[in-house]
Amino acid sequence: MAEMKTGDTQAASCCSPQAQESCCEPEAKSACCEPGASSCGCSAGSEGEAENVREVVRERYAAAATAASQGAASCCSGGAITEEQREVFGSGLYESEDRDALPDAAKLASLGCGNPTAVGELHEGETVLDLGSGGGIDVLLSARRVGPTGKAWGLDMTDEMLELARHNQREAGVENVEFVKGTIEDVPRPDDSIDVIISNCVINLSGDKPAVFREAARVLRPEGRFAVTDIVADPDMDEATRRDMQQWTGCIAGALTREEFERELTAAGFENVEIEETHRVHDQAASAIIRARLGRAA
Repeated sequence: MAEMKTGDTQAASCCSPQAQESCCEPEAKSACCEPGASSCGCSAGSEGEAENVREVVRERYAAAATAASQGAASCCSGGAITEEQREVFGSGLYESEDRDALPDAAKLASLGCGNPTAVGELHEGETVLDLGSGGGIDVLLSARRVGPTGKAWGLDMTDEMLELARHNQREAGVENVEFVKGTIEDVPRPDDSIDVIISNCVINLSGDKPAVFREAARVLRPEGRFAVTDIVADPDMDEATRRDMQQWTGCIAGALTREEFERELTAAGFENVEIEETHRVHDQAASAIIRARLGRAA
């Protein structure tokens, strides 16, 4: 996140005593407004939310990429995976034969909550786009599934993750892959160019989810498939959890509810929306498989 300056209205809204009561960790309250300090998550609901969220996510995931490059395991929040977290995040959610086919750094950088390459039901010759591709684990697996006549694209906004993903691609010896820099709200791919969109615990990190779904619909070919794993919030998720930026970058507070997912996907032009909970990741949220299909061409 960009440095907050004294007197900035955004910082003031973050650091008010009332805001701190609900979204700052107790030990961080006194430092919340110091120059250069973290916002403790308070800015998640303020003006400029989408850009604030993006910058915090970028910082956390850059740190995760660096950790993986150095041989340290990471998790959705950018720190080391605990034994408890290994049950709900990371490469342990993949089949052993998939894990064995990938470089160690790709597995260490796995930050997801599922296995979208399996739920996407990929076929030979298809073109796949992974939104928020991170260290490349899902792109590399997708490339193997679509074969030499297909192609897998990875999209990520973090330079460190892109560097790591390209390193993993070279180590894995997979050629039908390309990683590009960009955001999931503004995808640098042509209209009607993708057969299947996948994503693994990334859409919840966006501060502008309707834009993500509109872009997915734009780049997909008519009747293209949307097959992601993501976090789905319980309808009664409390507001303190939603406002906590550390929880946001840990794949929880930014999550949509089932009803919100269905509504936003339908508004973007998707049909046959299916949402299947797979496992709990928080007392107020679960990992889920979300599938939908773009409508036919007019």
